Amino acid sequence: MEALLNKTKILNPDFNLDDEKLTELCQANDAYGQEVLYNRYVHIMLRLCLRYMKEELEAEDIMVTGFVKVFSKINTFEYRGVGSLEGWIKRIMVNECLMALRKKKYDKVGLDHVSHFLDNGIQIDSQLHAEEIFSAVQNLPRGYRTVFNMYAIEGYSHKEIAKKLNINENTSKSQLSKARGSLRKSLIKMGLV
Repeated sequence: MEALLNKTKILNPDFNLDDEKLTELCQANDAYGQEVLYNRYVHIMLRLCLRYMKEELEAEDIMVTGFVKVFSKINTFEYRGVGSLEGWIKRIMVNECLMALRKKKYDKVGLDHVSHFLDNGIQIDSQLHAEEIFSAVQNLPRGYRTVFNMYAIEGYSHKEIAKKLNINENTSKSQLSKARGSLRKSLIKMGLV
């Protein structure tokens, strides 16, 4: 059994490397630690960037820029337990996405351009495939998609969203409401609810 574990460690060198030790390695500018950190979180962070950016290449560019920032700012990170490293990296990635959207001259979706949808108590089938929901979110207009991701996925408050996007708090609430309505309509059209 010991030989099998050692062989597994050789084949998978980050077998026992927890986030605390990984943080220490990266703070020491250790190339191996940086590679492990990147490989551990690359898929999660690309998925996060894809929720904000419609184009895959653009999301990849932002993710890479985000990782460059992670490695350049890792000395400012203080490990606070399980999940703190991933949360810190996610914050950086979200901020990178928001900066990219601002550079594109973030266009707020006007309230008069979208019809209001009433909440008719539609329940989404628990068997929905994640890819179909992801696709529906990606097809939202940029303003809706951004607010929806920040609020529903990342857990920002409307006050925080308003500050980060330089919009009114009520605009954030309205954008979220319209995003939900648009998502509901899309999922109904796809026959998923």
